Amino acid sequence: MKNSLALVLIAISLFINFSCSPEAEVGEIALPKFFADKMVFQRHQPIRIWGKGASGQKVVVTFNGEEKSVKVAKDGTWQIEFNPLPASGPYELEVNGNKYYDIQVGDVWVAGGQSNMEWVMSAQVQGLQKELADSDYPLIRFFKIPHDYDAQEKFDVRGGEWRKADPDHILNFSAVGWFFAKQLHLEEGVPVGIIESNWGGTPAEGWAEAEALLKLDFYKDKANDVLQRQDFWLQEVIDNKIRELQRNDLVAAPQNGEIQGVANPNFDDSDWEVVQLPEANPFSDIAWFRKTFTVTDKQNIRLNLGDIQQMAYVYVNGGRLFFKDFGDAVRQIPIPSSMLNVGENTLAIRVVNTWDNQVRLGKIDEMFLLSGNKKISLEGEWKYNNKVEEALPVVERHHNLPGMMFNAMIAPILNFPIKGVIWYQGESNTDAHEHYRDLFSAMITNWRSRWNLGDFPFLFVQLANFMERKEVQPESNWAYLREAQFQALSLPNTGMAVTIDIGDANDIHPRNKRDVGLRLWRIAKKVAYDWDVLYAGPTFHSFEESEEGVKLRFTHVGEGLTLSSGDEVKGFVIQDDNGNYHSAKAHIIDKDVLIVSHPQVNTIKEIRYAWADNPEVNLYNSEKLPAVPFRVDID
Repeated sequence: MKNSLALVLIAISLFINFSCSPEAEVGEIALPKFFADKMVFQRHQPIRIWGKGASGQKVVVTFNGEEKSVKVAKDGTWQIEFNPLPASGPYELEVNGNKYYDIQVGDVWVAGGQSNMEWVMSAQVQGLQKELADSDYPLIRFFKIPHDYDAQEKFDVRGGEWRKADPDHILNFSAVGWFFAKQLHLEEGVPVGIIESNWGGTPAEGWAEAEALLKLDFYKDKANDVLQRQDFWLQEVIDNKIRELQRNDLVAAPQNGEIQGVANPNFDDSDWEVVQLPEANPFSDIAWFRKTFTVTDKQNIRLNLGDIQQMAYVYVNGGRLFFKDFGDAVRQIPIPSSMLNVGENTLAIRVVNTWDNQVRLGKIDEMFLLSGNKKISLEGEWKYNNKVEEALPVVERHHNLPGMMFNAMIAPILNFPIKGVIWYQGESNTDAHEHYRDLFSAMITNWRSRWNLGDFPFLFVQLANFMERKEVQPESNWAYLREAQFQALSLPNTGMAVTIDIGDANDIHPRNKRDVGLRLWRIAKKVAYDWDVLYAGPTFHSFEESEEGVKLRFTHVGEGLTLSSGDEVKGFVIQDDNGNYHSAKAHIIDKDVLIVSHPQVNTIKEIRYAWADNPEVNLYNSEKLPAVPFRVDID
């Protein structure tokens, strides 16, 4: 735990960092952190360099052999622009004697959203080994903006550096961003810069400027509170970040329990609570669990726990077996024979969940040891104690409030010309899906207004299929949210990648990121680069009632509608005139037409396609792009 003096110093440093604005005078010239070696400027846009300094101070900037100078304005800011350039490089940038090397001019895209955009290549992404073998692309560079939030707009991001694509660096790149950038580079033949500004589990309102939400009834009160009580929120952000530092120190210190011997076989746990696992879940704070088990053979012993939420240190007979981090899958773990005894052994597990402090260990029928072909159950009685270590400080998700992430992770880059945005987000807004259309549209419009680049391309991913499969599910929050995303296509220069076919029922983070990135790139080819390509899946256009059923006509079919399996279209649901929903039959009858019917329903009032959390679908166009989910009234 930090002592009180350390906490005071942290608070002071945080306050200085968070409150520093362009109006603050500084003694030395300061540039935002993304002005650095290996950076990428946007082609065909002004080469803009800016920063802070002391009022009246002279700034001399040299780029591409041209020198320009300016004096720092009274508000402490300065800016210099050079003429736009085509894709080219490398260049050298010099600002008052400080030199930055290997700078390229190409296309810069912002990769924003929540965890499915943030998901890194190393996190069990499909095809990782193949990508590692083909990842040496020095003209592809990524800049990751660290998580941050504030109650007022910040001049600079909290950290980050430009990294070239190679087998080491791509492991920490956004997987969706990587597949998009690689294909862009290969097909356009230009340097590519990806600025990652994303944060898992975040709602769209945190990414929009608070002022942009004042006209939205559902968000205006919170937005107004952030704006009107700025002094309170500036201090509360500091206090909350200090609590987060304290929490993170505790989470990352298993030695606080280890030095008490709680993982050792001879530790006295007689006063610990007896709980039944996995039935007794969830628990809270830093939870320790202990259980003894017996084996007659030390060879080929494997451990299964089924589920761990979120992070865990696992010990056998006092030795640490493995660490499970957030985002890691819970796998079958072999236990080295050197850690085991023939006879009685002790299993100890330390579990922490910083997401919601809801600690979970184990899953029914999946807690056991395998000894050869013999299964030894680990369900039932365990010893439990969450008082071994300090309780976790309460850390609020203030970053989700209107404008908070915008202020710290978007505002600092608004002066930096970009080609466009790729966006994957929406999971955290499903509970308020009815407000998402206005919210998402306001966010896109807000970004475009503040960037002052016109209606730059804004390409986004529609939510993938997820959770239990239900054939008929008219009240699916995920389906409603997908509809709201589709409605945002009414804004100019937008595009939507449909992923209704590549999700994972059991994991909100599907590992197939390649198809997501490539589908985004296909849309970019049309929207951003004006290629003549089929960029969207079959999209409902119109209907016509007939004696056989309702004929539906689609656009974006290419050479024609196709099925990935079978000879009947899956995923259609109809509503009868009593308001009941039924799974429907559908068949392709023409290049761009299919017919929907039900043998017991004469009057169809509504048709829905792929309308469920996790619908079964098989309708594609000739380019193997999936059909867009939709619903339509038949009146």
